Amino acid sequence: MLTESLPTTLDVRKAAVRGTHANSILKPLDLKRFRSMLGGDEGSIAVEMTFSRDEENRYLIRVTIEAEIVVTCQRCLEAMPEHLSCVSTLAVLWTDEEAVHLPSHLDPLLVGDNACRLWEVVEDELILALRPFSYHDTEDCKTKIAAFQEPVPQPGSARGKPNPFNVLGRLKPGSKQ
Repeated sequence: MLTESLPTTLDVRKAAVRGTHANSILKPLDLKRFRSMLGGDEGSIAVEMTFSRDEENRYLIRVTIEAEIVVTCQRCLEAMPEHLSCVSTLAVLWTDEEAVHLPSHLDPLLVGDNACRLWEVVEDELILALRPFSYHDTEDCKTKIAAFQEPVPQPGSARGKPNPFNVLGRLKPGSKQ
């Protein structure tokens, strides 16, 4: 079964039994928690979710996300484009005890009832995929950073200035001043 839009909530058990496949294009404005980490509202987030069951009857969600977003460069504080890509296989669980017995290739997704908030799952996966610090390439940032740097002192320009520590020499016992 194929759905063209990603619903905000879905009954995971029914979707897994039917083998539902959902895909959608979301905007950063649709995801409030993730939006607060971005440098702009531009971009698009392509989401694909496949619901299934494995050989041990676990309910699984395979999440594939490709996102073109705008983040803030931490060096020059200007907006810059960023590409995020992530693929995860989540095992839907209802208790913490079930997560203990989960194989390492599956990530746990705890849901309180049968309805799973899919947009929150997408948001969580994007937050995990986002780099903690984003930077332009050094060449792209050099011109922007130059405005924040002090000019490089020219050789010989410091010779005419008095040394501020000379005052301390007068306080020394036995000094001749």
